[in-house]
Formats: sequence, structure tokens, C-alpha cells
Amino acid sequence: MEIADFDSFRDSLNIPTLCELNKPLFKKTFQDSGMLDAADKKCLKDDVEKIKWLYTLKPSTINIAPYADKEREYPEVAILHVVLSNSSKVKRIASFINRSIPYPLILLFTCEIEGQMSLAVSLADKRTNQVDKEKWVIGDQFITQWMSLLNQSTVKKKFLHSLAINKLSFTNFYVFYKSFIDRVIALNCAEHSGEFTLGVGDNIDRLAILKEMETLTSKKSEIASRLKKEKQMGRQVELNTQIKQINDKIAEIKSNL
Repeated sequence: MEIADFDSFRDSLNIPTLCELNKPLFKKTFQDSGMLDAADKKCLKDDVEKIKWLYTLKPSTINIAPYADKEREYPEVAILHVVLSNSSKVKRIASFINRSIPYPLILLFTCEIEGQMSLAVSLADKRTNQVDKEKWVIGDQFITQWMSLLNQSTVKKKFLHSLAINKLSFTNFYVFYKSFIDRVIALNCAEHSGEFTLGVGDNIDRLAILKEMETLTSKKSEIASRLKKEKQMGRQVELNTQIKQINDKIAEIKSNL
């Protein structure tokens, strides 16, 4: 199936009609949740156009078993479509939506960027709060870069088509959700390696490498900013050397992706 817009992407997921909900989630739901600070509320007001609860996957609508252990409860998975007017705050928006809704969520963000409809996919590892079982803790959050739905690279085409529900694990909802996360990790690795691969190596290790690269990239940006302001030649040479060392380290760890 060719993917050219959000509707064709949604169709490509092949989610059973029994799972369809297609109900709007009003902004007031999040404003009244007690989970948003002032900056979150401003972002919700200014940058979010609408939110729709597309699907609820649960044992009565799809043949996947619930999962529970001492740390996690995955009785079902919800898929939401969030339409943004500003793409720059997507991580903040994903964070406060995850804090506000206790279920494991697959967030499908769309936003028009440079005249093209673009998609970003976000998930989060949610754990039960060990002190208060009625609350939850947000662990690692996973998000793709924005990708055009009209003009996709080979890597992004592979990623989008890998999300079809029949290609994911049906062992239980936790494993199902984790197989979705694995694909986001694989895409984020592909941004550096140029190849989208699943089932190669340990995704925990791949995630650790991605986090290290993010830290190194942030550190390099900080040094580059200081370099622009530096007047002393000796100090400039020192900062340039640090940038080169970081670049060498990034190149070295890319080979492990």
C-alpha cells in the first residue's frame, strides 16, 4: 500500500474495525487533569489543534492478552491522533499527554511543515508508582523525527510499513507495545547508520548508544557556541580540538548501531 497522507498511513496499519473509537478528546480534559503546568497549558492552547482517540486495543477487540507484573500494567493500548499547528513543541506535548492518560499510548502527531503533511510517532514506558498504585511513572520516552508523508526516504518507507499490526507481536500488550518501540528505536538508529534494521543486537544497547550520541551532540553544540564567542587563539584551538574529539567519538559509536 502506498502511503501519501495520514489516511493512507492509518489504513496501512491494518487495525481491526472493532478497535475503532474515533472520538475527540477535548482540551479541557487535559487542562483539568492536574498534570499540566503553566507552560504546558500555553502549549496546549497555542500549538495543539485537535486530539482524537482513534483506537482502543483491548482483549475484547483484538486477540492480545493483558499484561501485569510488579512494575507495569498493560491491560490495553490506546492510539491517539494529535494535530499540531506548531511542530517544535512535540516532545513537551507528548510528555503531558502521557502524564494525563494512564494507559500505554501510541501517539501519532501530524503537522504541516513547509507545505507538506508530516508525521511523528511517540511512545513512553509507563510504570506503576510503587508508593501509590493509582499513579504511574513515565520512564523512557521515544519519539521519531518529523517525516513527510508525501516524500519519504527508503528508510522511512520501511519504518512506516513495519508498523502494520500484523507485523507486531501479539504475545501480550506489553510485548506488543515494546515491538512498536523497537521500530522507533530502529528508525532513530537509521538516522545515523542509514539502514532500518529490526532484530539485530540488543535494543537496550541501541537505546544506550542513542542516548550517548544525544549527549555528545548536545555537548558539541555547547562547545561550538562558546567557540563563536571566544577571542583568544589558544582557547579557540583547544575548543576546536574538543569538537574534533567528540566527532571522532560519534563516528566510532555509530558503527555499533
